[in-house]
Amino acid sequence: MDPYKLLRVSLNPDGSLTRSDLIPLLPPSDPAVLCQDLPLNPARGTTFRLFLPRQPPPAPKLPLILYFHGGGFILFRAASGPIHAACARLAASLPAIVLSVDYRLAPEHRLPAAYDDALDAFLWLRSQAADGRGDLPFRYCADFSRCFLMGTSAGGNIAFYAAVRAAALTDSLHPVKIAGLVLDQPYFGGVERTESEERAKEDKIIPLVANDLMWELALPEGANRDHEYCNPMANEAKLLAAVGNLPRCLVRGHIGDPLYDRQREFAGMLERRGVSVVARMESEGLHGMEMFDASKEEELVADVRRFLYFEDGGGSAGVGLQRL
Repeated sequence: MDPYKLLRVSLNPDGSLTRSDLIPLLPPSDPAVLCQDLPLNPARGTTFRLFLPRQPPPAPKLPLILYFHGGGFILFRAASGPIHAACARLAASLPAIVLSVDYRLAPEHRLPAAYDDALDAFLWLRSQAADGRGDLPFRYCADFSRCFLMGTSAGGNIAFYAAVRAAALTDSLHPVKIAGLVLDQPYFGGVERTESEERAKEDKIIPLVANDLMWELALPEGANRDHEYCNPMANEAKLLAAVGNLPRCLVRGHIGDPLYDRQREFAGMLERRGVSVVARMESEGLHGMEMFDASKEEELVADVRRFLYFEDGGGSAGVGLQRL
């Protein structure tokens, strides 16, 4: 199996990728929400795509979600059709304000470039929230003290490492406060194969050959898959201080996902380090099913709503672990 052909990419002599245009980019328009593209860091060419409920309630104000899309760090954009549609439905259904970060892709911009872009997003929010004259189009209905980081697959990895970085900037992020992490099928790896990876090595969504290639293109040159960006569990001691300062986390996974064992291990690591974790790991399904299965998308929205609005049994910021 040719992983380049499978992922519909080709490697150029200069190390960049030519990506298929099979999945179209959509304009910032949607019948369910108000949608707008906003600049993030012009020097890096990064942007947000804003999704705002058309009739947000005047009170209480809405939570803010910084969203990071999946694609193995090498594919898709915030404007990609399935990403755009998922964020629009999320904003309308929760309801919440969703800012989807169009971060830089590897291998043109290897990790930690995406983490740098995520930190830019925090600092941009802080500057806008702190400046009453800022130009945020959603200022009147945004609760900056309830900012959630959410990511799917590689986006879940980005959300985690962005939170680790932000943990050292708690005071300087004021008045923005990270109230929680939503890590949907977070993308982690390692040199040693897990049982779920071996069992699903020819998975339809993320077979091992494609998984290996995405990490090869995303990690710093010369790094293997036990690097901390790929395998936080192998670098637990290094991440110890920051992990202990993380806010409450929702970790989701599907039993049929090749990455399932790593997601379980990751949720267990957070629990050992004193993080309040809600783990939803009992669902049948494949990696990324929410993008093509309406019932799975409804499950995701319901889990996120319960987490954002403290309906998951916690009642406060101290939410106990849903046993794995």
